[in-house]
Amino acid sequence: MNELSYLLSHLTPLQYVIVAANLLLMLLAPALVERFASGEPNSKRFRITLMRGINLLILAAVLYPDFSATQPENRAVLIRLASIIVVLYLAYLIAVVADAIVRRKYGKRQTSSEYETYSDTYHSRMLGLLISSFISIVALITIIRLAGLSSLLEAGGVIGFIGVFLALTQAAWAPDIISGLLLLNSDMVSEGDVIEIDDGSPLLARVFKTKVFHTVLVDLIDNHRVMIGNASLRACTIHNLSRFASARGLRERLVFKIGYDVSPDRVKKLFHTAFDKICENESIAIDQTHPLEIRVLDTGDHAVEWGVFYYIKEIVQKVKSRQAFMEEILLASGTHDISLATPQTHVISKN
Repeated sequence: MNELSYLLSHLTPLQYVIVAANLLLMLLAPALVERFASGEPNSKRFRITLMRGINLLILAAVLYPDFSATQPENRAVLIRLASIIVVLYLAYLIAVVADAIVRRKYGKRQTSSEYETYSDTYHSRMLGLLISSFISIVALITIIRLAGLSSLLEAGGVIGFIGVFLALTQAAWAPDIISGLLLLNSDMVSEGDVIEIDDGSPLLARVFKTKVFHTVLVDLIDNHRVMIGNASLRACTIHNLSRFASARGLRERLVFKIGYDVSPDRVKKLFHTAFDKICENESIAIDQTHPLEIRVLDTGDHAVEWGVFYYIKEIVQKVKSRQAFMEEILLASGTHDISLATPQTHVISKN
């Protein structure tokens, strides 16, 4: 108790302000992260822990010189170190708050049944990068001054080293930043969109998050997340299925090869029976307001190639709707006694 009284009596007004501010930030960390930070619950919990950990580190660095019998020269080093940590922490907080404000002002608002979110646009991303760069430069200059590098040669050496490091590594980060800005400016890849990427093996995914260096996708087939660099994503052929060409929705197509011995009327009746059956299932996202379209796509040597076209608006259920409709067609083919297997109209002779 005597040590605590001694400590409190020897604190300067500035130290009182720093201690009070850090204790307040430790208490308000959950509210600040919830208000200004975006991401999943695990990410938010990590940020809360990080904030409180840095607060404790600052308190320890500020209070330790007065609490212990540290030599005056060592106290000066600890106070200088604490000041640098405070500058880094304030720069981080200001950058997070500024990014949240810019995203709310110039970003795209998205609402769901659970919560409301704001995704980046070209303008919010560009303004956010400019603000972050300005804050970083101010923090760097302040840290150089606090570190005691007062001469122009010393400060120039630190800044020059950082500049050379950024120049040598720009091939690793610059293309992704520029490609991310170009993707946002084109408005072709936005959070929540369902896209199909043709990069050797097709990928059907929903855009989960567009970040500075990469984009996070959710694979709709295997239900897992995929991270792809913005430069790599921009080099792929991207089909945005959420951007309809008309108000009808996305036009889907199923292809079947049926023999010439089956009349067109029987084929159409088969597909209409399956369509009527699938429309009774309310969990399937097939649009019932538009009639089924049945077309002959090709007349080959062995079978007629039929195309069945229908519309869906819930693109996330594209795979589920397609699989359910094909199952109903398979069941209806047995009822109508029509084989869906491609017939063989020639025989290979054996010598």
